[in-house]
Amino acid sequence: MFTGGALGDRFGHRTTLLAGMALFGAASAFAAYASTSGQLVAARAVMGAGAALLVPATMAVVSWTFEPEQRPAAFGTLSSFAGVGIAAGPILAGGLLARFWWGSVFLVNVPVVLLGLGFIARFVPNSRSPQVRRLDPAGLILSTGGLGLLAYGLIRAGQDASFTQPRVWGCTAAGIALIAAFVVIELRISQPSFDPRLLAQRRFATGNITLMTVFLAMTAGSFYLAFYLQGARQYSALDASFLGLPGALGVIVGSPIAVRLTRRTSVRLVCTTALGVASLAMGSLALFDATTPIAWYSVVMLVQGTSIGMVIAPVTGAVLGSLPLEQAGAGSAVNSTLRQTGSVLGIAAGGTITSLAYRASIEGSLTGLPDPVQSQARVSAELARHVAAATHDPRLAEAADAAFIHAMHVGALWTAGFALVGAAVLAFGFRPQRRPGQANGPRPTLATGRTAS
Repeated sequence: MFTGGALGDRFGHRTTLLAGMALFGAASAFAAYASTSGQLVAARAVMGAGAALLVPATMAVVSWTFEPEQRPAAFGTLSSFAGVGIAAGPILAGGLLARFWWGSVFLVNVPVVLLGLGFIARFVPNSRSPQVRRLDPAGLILSTGGLGLLAYGLIRAGQDASFTQPRVWGCTAAGIALIAAFVVIELRISQPSFDPRLLAQRRFATGNITLMTVFLAMTAGSFYLAFYLQGARQYSALDASFLGLPGALGVIVGSPIAVRLTRRTSVRLVCTTALGVASLAMGSLALFDATTPIAWYSVVMLVQGTSIGMVIAPVTGAVLGSLPLEQAGAGSAVNSTLRQTGSVLGIAAGGTITSLAYRASIEGSLTGLPDPVQSQARVSAELARHVAAATHDPRLAEAADAAFIHAMHVGALWTAGFALVGAAVLAFGFRPQRRPGQANGPRPTLATGRTAS
């Protein structure tokens, strides 16, 4: 993503948008007709590279198009459209899977990309930063390798149910070392693609850390919720997508509400409160089991989605609005990179926490079963149910369901904790600043995305 930001500064953000859309569309078409898992994984990687060009360029275009006082509303609109995509995507995919072959979920991207290319070419200005940043291939390799090794180490810990295996702690340590080397190298470059110096600004740093924890919590929760709906509750992909619709609609509704509220109060008050409510919604899933009325699930998703929508847009507008316009590309790259880092680590952490809790819970129910059955049942509740059906052992299926519900409860509490950390960071980082010479008395209110100084 930070490479995409550098490309936008160098060649223009419209040019980067067009290239990213074209790459994403071409890879989607290839993925739709992939004949092996290797081809599908490769196509997905290229789709990710195309998307990585889109996100920082989109944010930079918003920053260049709107005045600082208008940016929070612009980012709120952007988040609302993202909410529409979140809402429509799973439902469309569920409908396509019910009527067509699996490749249709990728092929449907092609006409969307063609439409997007036309609108981008017609309406988006080709803005670019006067400070051209170099592409920084060393930073790209170190950051990608470091984050990949760190995520892989966490995932292996869940699969091995241990942090003591050499491939677990070795990959984790190597990932941390590469990320540290990446930061050192970026600090020594006058105009880095990913500028760690921007994180020296308290508001910019804490806002981005908050967004990273929000995305970490969201993706960690999405890991076990998919298995809860389609595994423990036995809903189809289409039905599960409809159950998640209130959460996506909440994001659409929450963004404009938050923008209006922050104008009257402050980003700190609105977003800290909203993130606290989101944490409660995430943690409430620890009270769910396989017989909980499913309507409560939709209620919780609506509250969680609305709360998260009230955080992402105002905080994004605040952190990017705190930078000079010529640093919009660099700031967007840092913002996008940290958000996606949170997503990557959320998937890894969510899977690891759930896997460890599941294996610890089901272990006592495997006594006396054949070794092949035990080894497969330990992997996941899905595989345990499959083995139970093959061996006609309903008790194993019941034990798998119970173990998964316990694991989901553990994951929900961890996810709520991640969100609470983000709320605490935001409350600290966005506290009002005293004016020079001001010892006591009222402090200025941070009501917009501009820096109070």
